[in-house]
Amino acid sequence: MSHSTTQVQSIPTNLAEGKASGKNLKFVLGGLLLIGLIIVLMVQATVSTGAYYMTVSELQGRGASIVGERVRVNGTVVEGSEDWRPQEVTLRFTIADENGAQLPIIFSGPRPDNFQRAASAIVEGELLPDGSFQAETLLLKCPSRYEEEPEEVFVTANQ
Repeated sequence: MSHSTTQVQSIPTNLAEGKASGKNLKFVLGGLLLIGLIIVLMVQATVSTGAYYMTVSELQGRGASIVGERVRVNGTVVEGSEDWRPQEVTLRFTIADENGAQLPIIFSGPRPDNFQRAASAIVEGELLPDGSFQAETLLLKCPSRYEEEPEEVFVTANQ
């Protein structure tokens, strides 16, 4: 019986450590890049969704300097101003603020079901050179959803 011994060659320690640290460096750089990308996306999302909205008076006060810029405007829907054109899929209406300033809105898209009940609207889009507002998004606030709970009335039956 012969015993054969196999000799295992070991990797020199300086080479083994070099390979491990090279892989670690790639993972660290990749992780930092990923974290940086996530931070950039979070900041971008916060800025775009947390945008302040203007009143109609504020928008008109900025004049031609704001034409073509993307802004949000809040106002009360002027009763009777609705002009729905189903062939064009275009809704035109006017909003006003507490100062009485009015802004004609053009919204190209489906007419919201609750538009007739709308008390106020927040529109996002851009002011056109003719003074009207081209809305890309439309958020309606209906009074039935934002009123306080009705008072409880206790009534007893006649006996």
